[in-house]
Amino acid sequence: MRRKEREIDDPYLDELKIEFNQYSTELKKLKQKFLKSSASSEQSKIIKRMDVISTKMENNQKQSTRVTQSRLKDMKKNRNKRI
Repeated sequence: MRRKEREIDDPYLDELKIEFNQYSTELKKLKQKFLKSSASSEQSKIIKRMDVISTKMENNQKQSTRVTQSRLKDMKKNRNKRI
């Protein structure tokens, strides 16, 4: 089975993917800003912001995993009902 065939078409999962990509983009921008910054106070603020974003990304991935597992269970139940 191809990867695309196994992907779940779910609006909520799509939303989580978009959100994750936005966090990733924001982290990249903060990294560049951090590297350009020379003031330690500004660097400290950037690091704190990066930490907050990375925590959000972790939570996003946990939620995505839970939703995916739930959807797969539902699909399996529905498949077994048809048999």
